[in-house]
Amino acid sequence: MGVKGFVEGGIASIVAGCSTHPLDLIKVRMQLQGESSAAAAQPALRPALAFQAGAHTVTLPHAPTPVPKPGPIGICTQILRAEGAAGLFSGISATMLRQTLYSTTRMGLYDILKKRWTQENAGVLPLHRKIAAGLIAGGVGAAVGNPADLAMVRMQADGRLPLADRRNYRSVGDAIARMTRDEGVRSLWRGSALTVNRAMIVTASQLATYDQAKEAILARRGPAADGLGTHVAASFAAGIVAAAASNPVDVVKTRVMNMKVAPGAPPPYAGALDCALKTVRSEGVMALYKGFIPTVSRQGPFTVVLFVTLEQVRKVFKDVEF
Repeated sequence: MGVKGFVEGGIASIVAGCSTHPLDLIKVRMQLQGESSAAAAQPALRPALAFQAGAHTVTLPHAPTPVPKPGPIGICTQILRAEGAAGLFSGISATMLRQTLYSTTRMGLYDILKKRWTQENAGVLPLHRKIAAGLIAGGVGAAVGNPADLAMVRMQADGRLPLADRRNYRSVGDAIARMTRDEGVRSLWRGSALTVNRAMIVTASQLATYDQAKEAILARRGPAADGLGTHVAASFAAGIVAAAASNPVDVVKTRVMNMKVAPGAPPPYAGALDCALKTVRSEGVMALYKGFIPTVSRQGPFTVVLFVTLEQVRKVFKDVEF
């Protein structure tokens, strides 16, 4: 029972992660908007207004005009122009490793806890126990997968930096090796508190919502409805709930993981709370929902592919014991 859940969940997670990687890349690029250097972050100024007052010319500067930021389609177009089609798959090796470590762990552990607690509750698992299972599974999975998650964020963000500032990791292995050499082993768990918090929120909301929605549909329509339509409907609901719950934490996590710390200089952010406060002060509260559209656009398809694939893999391994 134990190993089987990990294998099934791992296969489904890798398929879902690879198929939605470009959407995740666009989400990361959007979340980093407004976090460029001080010079680049300065808003564009309209020409000053000058008028004659006697023998003197008086100049009144106009209020700065914010530069409009591109949306998901604009970001995608920028990537295609600057990096080509291959740019949409920057960091995919890290995505595969992340899904192998993080998602395999969380899916397998959730399956173990769900089955064990269902037996203890006479075959019925209440919603709060599903949420608890998701919180535990997500936290453990995130702790295991943080190095790959960190590498993925950096590889996805690299293309938006000036050429001189890019890290140019060749692969996830090269990224982890260079981070270890240049920043120390502890750097592989930079932002791990955020990763764990986000994973707990995502896993609890995603897996618990899917199970709850699927059970509600089957209770209403009967066991015969346990097919593709039910799986898609339940997983789509789970994707929306998970995206809405996790986006603020995801924005902070992305920025903390991507920050560059110059030798001898203080880091841009002292921690998660400092990052959140600075983001809100400089960009407003809604900055915590940057990338929400691509997050939903990615989380929805990812969750649908994840659970539809998982249900099919379960059928394949139905009579297999390992």
